[in-house]
Parts: sequence; structure tokens; C-alpha cells
Amino acid sequence: MTIPSDLLKNKKILLGVTGSIAAYKSLELVRLLVKAGANVKVVMSEAAKKFVTPLTFETLTSNQVLDDANESWTNDHNHIKAGEWADLFVIAPATANTMAKLANAIADNMLLQCALAYPRVKVLAPSANTNMLQNPITQANLKMLAIANYEIISTQTKELACKTTGDGAMAEPIDVFWASCRELLKDEFWKDRMVIVTGGGTIEKIDEVRYVSNFSSGKMASSLAAALYCKGADVNLIATKFDNDLPTDMHKIDVEDSAEMLEYVIDSIRIAKKGKLSKATLVRDENIHRIQKKPYLFMAAAVSDYVPQFVQEGKLKKDLLGEKFELSMKKNIDILGSIDKEGICVVGFKAEMDESNATSNATTMLKNKNLDAVCLNILKDSSSFGSDMNAVEFISKSKTASIPKNDKLSVAFEILNNAKDVEV
Repeated sequence: MTIPSDLLKNKKILLGVTGSIAAYKSLELVRLLVKAGANVKVVMSEAAKKFVTPLTFETLTSNQVLDDANESWTNDHNHIKAGEWADLFVIAPATANTMAKLANAIADNMLLQCALAYPRVKVLAPSANTNMLQNPITQANLKMLAIANYEIISTQTKELACKTTGDGAMAEPIDVFWASCRELLKDEFWKDRMVIVTGGGTIEKIDEVRYVSNFSSGKMASSLAAALYCKGADVNLIATKFDNDLPTDMHKIDVEDSAEMLEYVIDSIRIAKKGKLSKATLVRDENIHRIQKKPYLFMAAAVSDYVPQFVQEGKLKKDLLGEKFELSMKKNIDILGSIDKEGICVVGFKAEMDESNATSNATTMLKNKNLDAVCLNILKDSSSFGSDMNAVEFISKSKTASIPKNDKLSVAFEILNNAKDVEV
């Protein structure tokens, strides 16, 4: 997925790095944040310097590293001003020792002083040996931090630096990046709103080795889901294909054919209408039940118009088929036309190659399928599929907005801005 260079423009991030071998991952995290337009400053513990030098971070951020040896009260290079400057404080990696001190408000180094003085949400990415992480006291510390303005990113199970395999590895930098984006870009309209996104071209079996499909890459749906995640939505991506580097804690359902997609869409709508939130959302805000926002469905999947009438078991034999093979097709179910839309905002997607009739066809779709909006995508040819760029006409009952060609994540954010207006 292409991450826009202005995604975090004008955002200021203070990154705390503690003494863990995972400190090398913080370099990649800095690269991602800076590449997305953020201004990053780093505060390091003395132990962290054993793994990565301050000069390395200063080269990547173009900002002086704050540590125990260089705090100054003649300028803004101190633990109070650093916190006042930052829009977000991220600690990655966070050792078991650091987490224990944070949970008990101990501030015996510069990083801990910054954390204690920082009043807003802090993103924390733990890194520890499995036994250290699972120690009951460490687990108690994590629970304490979770209710004390810390957004904790889950660790990974993999081979650790100590050559054992288990839970405790720091989350990948891209996941810390997405968690940071979510804190910086959350939007009250989308926050904790249940949203379903479908994507990819459905795969309709002919037999066990052959199928009918289309060129849809699923990238627009993945970008929409990522944008919704950043806005704070409780998003469920139902797709046949997924873009790389999506947030690992995003809810995803991998489907194959249109019948399976319809089943999960209906089930997800039912859950959304009941207001059943994901476990991750409930952890973020245990009081969220007080507000039930109207759910959304973005139907970006390219569902096959026709499917094989008779799906064969096993593999059809060429020798038995002869010189010609005629495939009998039947009209497929219309997912958008068949679902119950009461109590949910529905945005459809339409791909057209006939530019002269594209807008009228999209308007007809809006009316005939009782949609709240349609995103019209005019394609040149099959090469248009799989591109990282897109341009969309957002057509609703009250307006038409042109979203110019841009990377798909930027286009997705613009779609969400326009989609706010369709809620009734």
C-alpha cells in the first residue's frame, strides 16, 4: 500500500526508545513516520544507547535526541517542553523494566520523566522475553497502563533474541505506525462506528482447479479499510484479496465466491445493527455502549455478474471435453440489490469504461438499488486494475463530488469525508 507523504503532515511525534534489542525496529518506525510527513523527536534511555546510537536517530529525524546527558532549561530541549511539543508520545520498544516503572509513576530517567509529564494518550509497544512478559506482575503492570492513558500494541509470537520461540517480540514497525496514525487522525464521526467494507473480485468455481473471476485487485477496498481504521472506525474488511501491510488488528474475513461474501455481509450487517463491537473496541472504551452510531457498508467488491451454472466436482478432463468446451452460466445474485438496507448507510462502487454514459449509469444504480451514494470509477482498460492510483466521482442523492487522481489511500480519505454527508 502506498502511504501518502502528507498523511501525518504537521503532526509532531515524540518517540521513546528503551534498552531492548528491538530498538533496531524503531529505526524503521522513524522512517515510516518521517516518510508520512511527521516531525519526529526521539528520547532515549541510557540502556537504549547500547543498541542504537543517538546519531543514527538524529540523522533520520533531523532533530537532536533527548537523553539524560543533554537536557537543557535554556531552550525547549527538556522533558516538559518535549511533551508540550508532541501531539503523540510513542514508546517502542518498551522493556518489562520500563513498563514496571511507568505503571508505578517512577521517573528516574529522561524517558520516564517525559512519560510522566505527558498528559495525553501514549502508544506503547512492549518487548520482552516470554517469561518476563507473562510474569503475573508484568501482566498486572500492563493492565494498570491500559487504564492509565496507554494504548498497548500486542506483542508477537516468534523466535526471540534469546533463541527461544514464544510471545514477547515487539510488534512490527508498520503496526506501531498504524496505531500512531489512528491516535493522530481519529475522527469523532467515524470513531467506534461499525463499518463493513467488501473488496476484490469474487472467484466462481468451474471445477476444483478452474474458476471465473475478474481483474479487481482489492486495493481500493484495502485503502478504504485502512483509512477507516485511521479514523477510529470499528472496521470489518470482507474480501477475496488484501493489500500488503494492513493493520494486523483490523478485523478481516477472507472469502472466495459471491455466495460466501453475501453470507458474511448479511451476518456483519446483522451484528452491526445490534451494535456488537469488537473486543478491541471494547477495550479501548468500556463506556462506548452509551452511543450507537449508524453503521456503514462500502460495497467495493467486484462481484461476478454471472456464475457457472453447474460446478463440477474434481477436475474436468480435457480428453473428455473434446475440441470445444461450452460453459453454461447463470445470472448471479445481486448482493447490493438483495441486502436489507434499513438502518445502515450503503455506498456502492461502479466501474465503467463508457465515459459518455458512466454518470447516468451510476445515477441509475443509486436509484434502482436504493443506495445512499455511488463511487464511480471510469476505467481505461484492464491495465487500470491493480494500479496504486485512482480517481472517483462521489455521487449521492444531494451532490456530486470529483475526487482527483491520487494514491488510493488519499482517495479513500476523500471518500470518507464525502460519505459523512449521506447519513440521515
